[in-house]
Amino acid sequence: MTKFEDELRNNNFVCSYCTKCQHFVWPTSDCCNKCLGDVIWKQVSRKAKLVEVSSKDEKYFCIAEFEGNIRVFGTLLENLPPQHDQSLILEKCGYDKSPKFVFKTV
Repeated sequence: MTKFEDELRNNNFVCSYCTKCQHFVWPTSDCCNKCLGDVIWKQVSRKAKLVEVSSKDEKYFCIAEFEGNIRVFGTLLENLPPQHDQSLILEKCGYDKSPKFVFKTV
């Protein structure tokens, strides 16, 4: 099991962070995908921006962006259509064979 998966199971969203370039490395990696520098694990802000949204059976799904370059797929708690570029808060995350992200609109 990786640190990323272990942390998600504990409702913690962490990502590798390059100490040389000072940016989040996504997808997570043992080295920077830009400069091959060393990385550390760093907490990702729970604030995100709505990038895309779709719905099925009155349930909303989205792509949310964190830290300007981390994009994940998740679900929205609300049953109302959100606005493009709307602010989101990561309510919970987890891992059960794949990452799970649940958001609330702000």
